[in-house]
Amino acid sequence: MSTTDNPLLGAWTAPFGVAPFDALQDEQFLPAFDTALGRHMAEVAAIADNAQAPTFKNTIEALERAGLDLKRVGGVFWNLAGADTNDVRQQIEREMAPKMAAHGNAITSNASLFRRIDDLFERRATLGLDAEQLRVLERMHLGFVRAGAKLAADQKARMGEIKQRLAALGTQFSQNILADEKSFELALPTEADRAGLPASLVAAAAEAAKTRGSDANHVITLSRSLIEPFLISSTRRDLREIAFNAWIKRGENGGATDNRALVKEILALRQERARLLGYKSFADYKLDDTMAKTPERVRALLETVWGPAKARAERERKRLAELAIADGANIQIEPWDWRHYAERVRTADYGIDEAEIKQYLPLDRVIAAAFATAGRLFGLTFREVDGLSLYHPDVRAFEVTGRDGKHVGLFLGDYFHRPSKRSGAWMSAFRSQEKLAGDIRPIIVNVCNFAKPSAGQVALLSMDDARTLFHEFGHGLHGLMSDVTYPSLSGTSVARDFVELPSQLYEHWLGTREVLTEFARHHSTGAPLPDDLIEKLRAARTFNQGFLTVEFLASAIVDIDFHADAGDAADADPMAREAATLARIGMPREIVMRHRTPHFSHVFSGDGYSAGYYSYLWSEVLDADAFAAFEETGNVFDGETAAKLAHFVYAAGGLRDEDAAYQAFRGRAPKVEGLLKKRGLVG
Repeated sequence: MSTTDNPLLGAWTAPFGVAPFDALQDEQFLPAFDTALGRHMAEVAAIADNAQAPTFKNTIEALERAGLDLKRVGGVFWNLAGADTNDVRQQIEREMAPKMAAHGNAITSNASLFRRIDDLFERRATLGLDAEQLRVLERMHLGFVRAGAKLAADQKARMGEIKQRLAALGTQFSQNILADEKSFELALPTEADRAGLPASLVAAAAEAAKTRGSDANHVITLSRSLIEPFLISSTRRDLREIAFNAWIKRGENGGATDNRALVKEILALRQERARLLGYKSFADYKLDDTMAKTPERVRALLETVWGPAKARAERERKRLAELAIADGANIQIEPWDWRHYAERVRTADYGIDEAEIKQYLPLDRVIAAAFATAGRLFGLTFREVDGLSLYHPDVRAFEVTGRDGKHVGLFLGDYFHRPSKRSGAWMSAFRSQEKLAGDIRPIIVNVCNFAKPSAGQVALLSMDDARTLFHEFGHGLHGLMSDVTYPSLSGTSVARDFVELPSQLYEHWLGTREVLTEFARHHSTGAPLPDDLIEKLRAARTFNQGFLTVEFLASAIVDIDFHADAGDAADADPMAREAATLARIGMPREIVMRHRTPHFSHVFSGDGYSAGYYSYLWSEVLDADAFAAFEETGNVFDGETAAKLAHFVYAAGGLRDEDAAYQAFRGRAPKVEGLLKKRGLVG
């Protein structure tokens, strides 16, 4: 196929510059990648070999402009690899992951190119750069140094081998989890098997069976939107145990999809990479470019919260046991019991029934609430666009405009679980905002895994589901509202422990009376969520937070222990190390890590959250303190506060050091007390 016949490389003429999904075929991706990689490398070579003296324009700006075809092809493929994969795409992913790593390494190890960047960096104070240009130069220089640009030739070669192998291992890790998730289903053929399940979950289980082509009439899969409600509502303890054990054993079942050997190799290679760069451990390397800076500061935060969280979880366990005894169940609370009895306690102590709450949270109303909140805070308007050819029929498109009516970007919502989609929820970009190549407007996608309803039925969300939607939409706003010149600073291009601030902060508005009163409406009658239920939800905001905090912290502590260990990771069994960490911190036997090592995608499917899972908690210190800024005004939609938030956080991308950005918004550094209060860990 010639490049002129490949729609990935031609002009994209669809509205909003959307990729030509209706013309794409999987066999077009590899040739498109090959062409795009070649073009990008030629552009880089021209910059590196330029006979003229380096200037910001002919070196830094030129690098920022380079690789447009690769951005477009990669933007389509890598999004599809996560949201709608198949056997062919998985094979392409396995082939391209190490190729992309090798390509990146070839650029950062180009000595001629780095000499130009390094020369500009050394002369940066004399170049007359504005603040954004200076930030781009400093970040690019740091990126090259951290990638190994200053290493000797043999070390650069080894660094390239490590990066390629890590890319391959991360891809296989992710694909193994998806394979385990696709292979499991818990059949519920009889009414007795479905005992305790609300009608909405029964319908979702029927739809899951239909989607999978299962022989059973109802199935529970390992999609969180199915298995968590099942563990909460099912009165069949034997089936809860089966489902729970399948959930926590993903990636640990032996055979071709077992991830334990992959984890061991990943940890060893990361340690070697860090040592090549002169760091004691991978955590020291990774955290050096974050707000936290050191493993010691991370551990200090985690330990500050661990004690109160564990104490609260123990009080919660006793309450669960009391209810079980009162119920006539002579049992010891096990991990597959916690969610079930916690919901029973919530109903008994707060009068809240999750099945009842879901009736007031139809998906479309929650989407409308997220959009309206952005309207009140930031002046954005969302209009659904029909007729676009997108990558799956379930995907919805919305044009976003600003206060002045001008186009801001395109937002895509991909909300329902399917077997071709990896688990979890995330935000990504098909195209990022920039001004260097013109007024480039973003195309942002939120991907979720909510249970799909049967035809003609309404998708109902739990409060946790609704928070997930608001969370990912907060990330989406970070991409949509970006207002920078240079691509490398766009949107979510910030430190890992700052990137969760816009998302976690946005969750706060879901729980406000203003939003619940207007948008929480019964899916069939349209009646608003009763005031007494709103008050009950607010009263129960910190319910079960001991459990939730402990399961999160355990994962974060294991992650930092893995990566801060300066020993020889090649000789250590990661599962033994996981067990040792949990024993050291006194992990309650009734609670399991939120992400056990063999399916810890945040940490092992790529480098994104490696030595960085703590960042959700670090950002939570920021988000609790940031929302307090609104509460202190007496108006959670205060215009002046929202304007500062937009300017210094949502629209700013990576323009500023993250500490400086937060303090510019808040007027001071954040205080940890807000986090402890939010989670109910202090009086």
